[in-house]
Amino acid sequence: MSREVVDRLRKRLAANRLGGGEGKIDRQHEQGKLTARERIEQFLDEGSFEETDALVEHSCTDFGMEGRKTPGDGVVAGHGRVHGRPVFVFAQDFTVFGGSLSEANAAKICKIMDLAMKVGAPVVGLNDSGGARIQEGVASLAGYADIFLRNTLASGVVPQISAIMGPCAGGAVYSPAITDFVFMVEATSYMFVTGPEVIKTVTHEEVTKEKLGGAMSHNSVSGVAHFASPGDTECLASIRRLLSYLPSNNAERSPVVATEDPLDREIPELDDFMPSDPNKPYDIIKLIRWAADDNEFFEVHQHYAKNIVVGFIRLGGRTIGVIANQPAHLAGVLDINASVKGARFVRFCDAFNIPLWIVEDVPGFLPGTEQEWGGIIRHGAKLLFALAEATVPKVTVITRKAYGGAYCVMGSKHIRTDLNFAFPTAEIAVMGAQGAVNILYGNEIKNADDPEAERGNRVQEYQDLFANPFVAAERGYIDEVIMPRVLRRKLVSAFAMLQTKRDSMPAKKHGNIPL
Repeated sequence: MSREVVDRLRKRLAANRLGGGEGKIDRQHEQGKLTARERIEQFLDEGSFEETDALVEHSCTDFGMEGRKTPGDGVVAGHGRVHGRPVFVFAQDFTVFGGSLSEANAAKICKIMDLAMKVGAPVVGLNDSGGARIQEGVASLAGYADIFLRNTLASGVVPQISAIMGPCAGGAVYSPAITDFVFMVEATSYMFVTGPEVIKTVTHEEVTKEKLGGAMSHNSVSGVAHFASPGDTECLASIRRLLSYLPSNNAERSPVVATEDPLDREIPELDDFMPSDPNKPYDIIKLIRWAADDNEFFEVHQHYAKNIVVGFIRLGGRTIGVIANQPAHLAGVLDINASVKGARFVRFCDAFNIPLWIVEDVPGFLPGTEQEWGGIIRHGAKLLFALAEATVPKVTVITRKAYGGAYCVMGSKHIRTDLNFAFPTAEIAVMGAQGAVNILYGNEIKNADDPEAERGNRVQEYQDLFANPFVAAERGYIDEVIMPRVLRRKLVSAFAMLQTKRDSMPAKKHGNIPL
């Protein structure tokens, strides 16, 4: 092989690694952002990255583009390993044409997505792009659609994760929206369909990029994003942590992680954890952490719909998905946002063979015209549909309130939950005592000699009958009433027994979830 050929290859690869040049790399760093290559290096196990299509260039000849070519064309793509397991990754390079999507670099992304589907490995996209490459017109738009199709086909087959690490606007937002989890970086990333200038022109609203589509706006208001990180490094570390809980594809189970946390460890703190006042709040996350291996809980969607908590723990080294009402926020009531948040998480876990632990303390669905007109019936049905449809092992623990239709929705025995436990403090009824007494004994109380005393007696009567788990246990709706301190042991035993569970759905193309 001649030195000339070798030098030519080296020169082209060097141009690829340099991206848009030292000046643009410096500008990227000045903005507090890593380059595409730096992000991949930090994300993957050291030395594991294998790049594909490093020499790809665009073929556009309009607007003087024939003289503006960079090997790689604005996206770095390939495969490597995270925690020793294969992962496919692409990173848009903002130093090359602002990371804009071209026909050529869309094809690069599609190629690794196709490979990921074939070999059964997750796909991680690191987004930092000004949008479609205007000079290419419809060809760049076709590239977006090609990616959207693959996102859709890969959904439920391999985990798909998007990190927004710079701009992501217009049609570009719909690829991350289809993926399973969206990470954003505070202060340097934003997502929106139409930007502030267009909004000002059309609706006369004035809004900043940060408020419109920044990390916290999408984490706490819209729910589009699941995680917010202070910087690129922290974001990439969080993605690595998330992947440690997930299987590589829908035919596998999550990796088992060794733990020295005793499987039969008791939690004496739980015996006195539930407030004696049924209206007093408490933090359900404490209970989740106490039960989990090494007290570790990886929360998802932390800033959105805080009245429901979702995330991952391990029990006996195995990944478990948790969905729990949060009494510390809106009393743990189910509303539109909480229902959608919960349903999305449940369907992900079911798609990837992750067992579900449902922790129930729910007073019902949030009342009001805003909720009714906003479609709480339709949105609440999403959570019901998701939990009823799920065929993975499901274990429910009722800690306190389980009222009305919300009792049915939150993993009741009646929707194919495998094991249902309750603390002695559980209250399973159509509604709370005060509301029930108003309906059942309203006239008697009104006409009594001492209405307040009569109300108190009736409330006590109702509580004696329903403010406990025993009526449900007598009917078999609760499998066991357990002492709180043995929660971890019961969960470990339950999920170990359910490892070989097999369940199925009637033959059909797919259900019609009430979207």
